[in-house]
Amino acid sequence: QKVRPPRVQLTYEVEKGDAIEQKELPFVAGVLGDFSGNPEQALPRLRDRKFVNIDLDNFDDVMSGMAPRATYRVPNTIGGEGEFGIELKFKSIDDFRPEAVVQQVEPLRKLLEARSKLADLRNKLAGNEKLEDILNDVLTNTEKLKQLGVEAGEDQA
Repeated sequence: QKVRPPRVQLTYEVEKGDAIEQKELPFVAGVLGDFSGNPEQALPRLRDRKFVNIDLDNFDDVMSGMAPRATYRVPNTIGGEGEFGIELKFKSIDDFRPEAVVQQVEPLRKLLEARSKLADLRNKLAGNEKLEDILNDVLTNTEKLKQLGVEAGEDQA
């Protein structure tokens, strides 16, 4: 394991007899705290914990070991009344990205999937007049629309 020299040195003067000597000490800061949020497992006792050196190279490993977790009850503003519970788990810094958070919240994940499917359909329609005519026919013909709904229900069963 590579030990880097400290970036900050504290300098102080010490009197030894009649002479004054300058001494340098490295400035090292330790932060003690529970950064796991709402842990699934109980944390070890304080005296059993060890300091962990964190840098750019091992940040994701340290985060994975801590297993930070957050649980919330949030209002259901998507499609209904009431609230629903969410649980967010983080194993790397990338898990904080919006698209990673969306993957952990079921209603948001379903919305994102529907959005992706609609974007795919839009891209397939671009320049495909035959497919566009078929879809327009289906959307204007309520009988065909009902039939598609029934068939879609059977496919999911």
